[in-house]
Amino acid sequence: MSSSNPSIEFFVGLSEELENVSLRQNKDTGVRSVLMTFKTLKALEKFQSFTQKTYGDLRLIDSEGEISIEPASLKIIYGGDDGDDLIRVECKLEIYREDHWERLMRFLHRYAEANGMGYQEKGTGQGTED
Repeated sequence: MSSSNPSIEFFVGLSEELENVSLRQNKDTGVRSVLMTFKTLKALEKFQSFTQKTYGDLRLIDSEGEISIEPASLKIIYGGDDGDDLIRVECKLEIYREDHWERLMRFLHRYAEANGMGYQEKGTGQGTED
């Protein structure tokens, strides 16, 4: 693969812009989850979901290759006066295997670096600030 910027796609050729990522691990099961938040989705804004081919899953593409993963859930949250303004989209991924987790973390680090994002531990006061 080339060294192009990392991208996130729900639909072929439509790179989406990630707003936030939250990482968690279930203490009982050990299953790790990733909650990706998007303020907008190009596919929804332009009704691309009707004109573009979908993968049927989420594709994370970077210099190391492609990760194809089916979201555990996808919530599209609307609000505003008429209830038709897109507030955010939440995409939850569940990761069961350690090697998959490590690969996902490498992607997230590349994506963050390419897009000026920083890491912050919850409740520590350390990390980057907005």
